[in-house]
Amino acid sequence: MEKTRYIITKLCALCLLCALCSSCHDKLDEVPDNRTEIDSPEKVRKLLTSAYPVYTPAVICELSGDNYVDDNVVVPATHNDAYEKFHEEAYCWEDINNYSISADDTPYQVWESYYSGIAVCNHAIQAMKEMSDDPKNDPELKHSWGEAHVLRAYLHFILVNVFAETYKTKELSSKDLGIPYVKQPETVVSVDYSTSEFLHSVAETYDLIEEDLMEGMDLIMDSKYSVPAYHFNHNATCAFAARFYLFKRDYAKCEYYATEALGNTPFSMLRKWASINQNTIDSRLNDYNDEKAPCNFLIQSTYSVQDRMLSACRYATNDGTTFKKNGQTWTVPSTLGLVMSGGGPNWNGYLPAYDGNLYIWGGQEYGVWLFRVYEYFEYTDKIAGIGYVHMLYQPFTAEETLLCRAEARLYMGKRDEAIQDLGIWTSSHMVSNALTLEGIQRKYNREGRSANSFVSNLHPKEMGFETILEGDDLAVLDCILHFRRIERLYEGDRWYDIKRYGITVYHFYRGPQEDEIHIDSLTWDDKRRVLQLPNNVIEAGYPASRETGSLGRSTGGYVSAAPATPILYNK
Repeated sequence: MEKTRYIITKLCALCLLCALCSSCHDKLDEVPDNRTEIDSPEKVRKLLTSAYPVYTPAVICELSGDNYVDDNVVVPATHNDAYEKFHEEAYCWEDINNYSISADDTPYQVWESYYSGIAVCNHAIQAMKEMSDDPKNDPELKHSWGEAHVLRAYLHFILVNVFAETYKTKELSSKDLGIPYVKQPETVVSVDYSTSEFLHSVAETYDLIEEDLMEGMDLIMDSKYSVPAYHFNHNATCAFAARFYLFKRDYAKCEYYATEALGNTPFSMLRKWASINQNTIDSRLNDYNDEKAPCNFLIQSTYSVQDRMLSACRYATNDGTTFKKNGQTWTVPSTLGLVMSGGGPNWNGYLPAYDGNLYIWGGQEYGVWLFRVYEYFEYTDKIAGIGYVHMLYQPFTAEETLLCRAEARLYMGKRDEAIQDLGIWTSSHMVSNALTLEGIQRKYNREGRSANSFVSNLHPKEMGFETILEGDDLAVLDCILHFRRIERLYEGDRWYDIKRYGITVYHFYRGPQEDEIHIDSLTWDDKRRVLQLPNNVIEAGYPASRETGSLGRSTGGYVSAAPATPILYNK
């Protein structure tokens, strides 16, 4: 799982400058340290391409959340190991220590690759300042100026939402430790990021994100990209702004930017599920990840083994179970029912868009998953059967942006318009029945049943929400959170909703050598909602949010060839 070309130190940006091909010159004309000068708009654009991270926090966020169950619990006969030891640590909300620095999907990889991208953005911005007295208004530079600032904002946005508390209010978030917001290129070997220059609160981090976002978003020009979907194009930037303002609870701005991305006919922007080629899993995957599809606002190419983690039969979307412990009966909810098969406010059973698009490994008892998580495999040695695993993620889509707008409209008192947006979402997923408030009331009833797994235990007051929704509005919010959970499965975004609303999460787990089932819960005020920083960051002097252990440093390397094609799940 070694991907060393993107595992770089704090001086990574200086190395990346060397990657922009240089021509041969007389020794007297060379830069003394042999770096390529970033002295043209074209070189700046090429440099920014390398700023997009090739790792994602999706796996650790999914394992931390409530979408996956432990098959060792729901299938009593199994005693499976986790695909990686740190997957078990993430699921148990422990400090993630036992990972190789070459493993994929680790906190280390996320921290390093996202700050690497930030360093590249800073060098690009500095280079543009040296090329022009006013790069923001320079016809040749303003687009790159915009992309660099928007991308820098986004990278910090992901880091603060993973490694810090969620945004609450200006006052409350001023007391929560954020992350280092880095705006200058590094020119020395060691920088102390624990000083007041970098040590920001969550509120200050959000202010800096907003400053960068507003600086760059109006400068983006899609015509400058050869493949806009792999860059912060206009729609992706507006979708980012919509999500940012939703999290910051500025609902009017969220609605405005979501509408900017979706246009006047949102349905036309959404995924065409009926048109997905179902001949093979590869054809499905290619259609889903089509860079020309209007729904795919931003595509992120990563090294990730989430597919292998799911097929390893330890953590999965699966049916639940009940068991007794200490005289009490416990229920493990069916995550398969919650995100795939349990119906909705205007459909029964499986979501129609998923019909014929679900797969299994071996048998349903080990979980069911949607084709979109299947991997691409790049062979480096076919004879040896080794190479690199690639997965494509969609950080921003038209569907998620529509759900952001629905939530914003609900808090703005526009419940009917929020329901209209939710109806568009169901129609795009091939649901033929109209969505109504009555259907929402029935599905997300908090009072009519002793336990309704489709509603979550929310703590909006404790999380600083000024408006506490009740009655029909609360039912619509439950619907939005359910749809977001379905839509953003595998992307890790459910974890952000868990943090935003203080949702209580229960995890039931049983180690591979154990018979006893362990029970743990994550309440709204649990410090484990903040993912622990990588050990090397703590060792460098940055304050830790939990007590830490030592970093495992096992040997990594290539992964073996992809397993055989999984079996199409016949419901």
